[in-house]
Amino acid sequence: MEKPIVNGSHCHNQLWFIIRASFVFCLVLLCLDYSVLSGVKNGVFPLVSQSFSGSQKTHNATQFAAIDEISVPNPISSDAHRDFPFRENNYNITLANVTDPCSGKYIYVHRLPTRFNNGVLRDCRNLIKWFNMCPSLMNSGFGPKVVKPQGVLSRKNWFETNQFMLELIFHQRIKQYKCLTNDSSMASAVYVPFYAGLDVGRYLWGYNTSVRDSAAYGVADWLRKQHEWNRMFGQDHFFVAGRIAWDFRRQTNNESEWGSKLMNLPEFMNITMLSIESSSWSNEFAIPYPTYFHPLRNINVVHWQKRTRTRKRRYLFCFAGAPRPTMEGSIRGEIINQCLSAPNRTCKFLDCKAEGNKCDAPVEVIKVFRDCNFCLQPPGDSYTRRSTFDSIISGCIPVFFHPYSAYAQYIWYFPKNYTKYSVYIPQNDIKNGNVSINRVLSRFSEHRISEMRKEVVKLIPKVIYANPKSRFERFEDAIDIALKKVTERVNKVGEVMKEGKDPSVDFAAGNQWKLKLAGIVGDQALETLF
Repeated sequence: MEKPIVNGSHCHNQLWFIIRASFVFCLVLLCLDYSVLSGVKNGVFPLVSQSFSGSQKTHNATQFAAIDEISVPNPISSDAHRDFPFRENNYNITLANVTDPCSGKYIYVHRLPTRFNNGVLRDCRNLIKWFNMCPSLMNSGFGPKVVKPQGVLSRKNWFETNQFMLELIFHQRIKQYKCLTNDSSMASAVYVPFYAGLDVGRYLWGYNTSVRDSAAYGVADWLRKQHEWNRMFGQDHFFVAGRIAWDFRRQTNNESEWGSKLMNLPEFMNITMLSIESSSWSNEFAIPYPTYFHPLRNINVVHWQKRTRTRKRRYLFCFAGAPRPTMEGSIRGEIINQCLSAPNRTCKFLDCKAEGNKCDAPVEVIKVFRDCNFCLQPPGDSYTRRSTFDSIISGCIPVFFHPYSAYAQYIWYFPKNYTKYSVYIPQNDIKNGNVSINRVLSRFSEHRISEMRKEVVKLIPKVIYANPKSRFERFEDAIDIALKKVTERVNKVGEVMKEGKDPSVDFAAGNQWKLKLAGIVGDQALETLF
């Protein structure tokens, strides 16, 4: 019998092939690992191919197979080195587990000429015609600290904040945003730090339209010249205004017409505006008025929430304000009359027209609101009021008389079911004398009031502007929410553009769009007022 032939040469070739293949495979992995680490270290995106179709940035999805997402640590964030997973001498990582927590959240801040922001502040004595605003610039726009809380306020975190300082507050705070980037191509949104409200506030009385519009034209011209503008022609840009939107919507060049024409310039029709009160245009979103409470830590919020939730309240309802006798259709006079004529300890009135104006004193305002179950919030010079947010941080349930005072405004902040945290009384019923406020509010049981107050207290973190030095972990404040919503909005616009559709359709909608977004279009009582 013949023995089988063993081909020694063939086995040797197979073994040699396996050894060579293993060596090449290891070499490839080694090179790949080094390129990733050196790429991150040198500030580039390994394995990510960036291309542009029109104005929309896209990525090659097939090149994300090896890793989910990788990004450069924010070079202007003080926490970048601490938070980023790579270390110069630590290469013991698993690529598959590396993710970018800032993906879709990056914000690029334009470096505007100082005449459009900090330069405006040099004229602080004339920012508002009637009083000196210079003290309001202290403490990152929070104003002077409250030094005598009188047992009404907590000992720290309270300031004499002016309601028009939102632009400075926002700008100072965004410098601490953990997803800032110096590379605008990485950014989902672009922030324009233009102090539009502080600028125009100097010229609203006694100045011609060319003076009022000067900065608006200047910013628009500057933005057009930036390469970031050409990506989406401003639809990824946003800015913050510390005045109501009406102040920027002048239609003509008639000298007697109010405000500037900022938001009617072609460039700003594409930019998202965040202001204390929006109009019907859908590129405007309302964010809370600044209040007096600017906590540094989570525990400060928790302690204040507990304090407001458990407070014993002596009055059924209250009103802090002044009448508007020259304003046609104002219901303030009737509201004040009903408050003053209510039975003893039913309504508390804080007269903002009285000598000394206690309505500008944090202790006096919170002292009244903390003792009331309901706080009346009728329209004043405009639909919205800072008092709404003062009442919320006091745990006082707001009572609205027009849907545009809150429900169609602060859609990012307030629950869609407005009956959970507020009361609505149509202003026409007050104007016609058909409704007694005392009678309406007296129908709420103690249990129902307690449940509503719990909802109001839950809103406190959302409507405050935290100290820029804070590191909230448990809560999102008003700026956290605004930045999240802005980046979501811009990313959505980018998706629409990628699909070849026109995103500008959403930039010309009216009040019904706002009501629909707020989830209250179906309420007939609210619809009848539009």
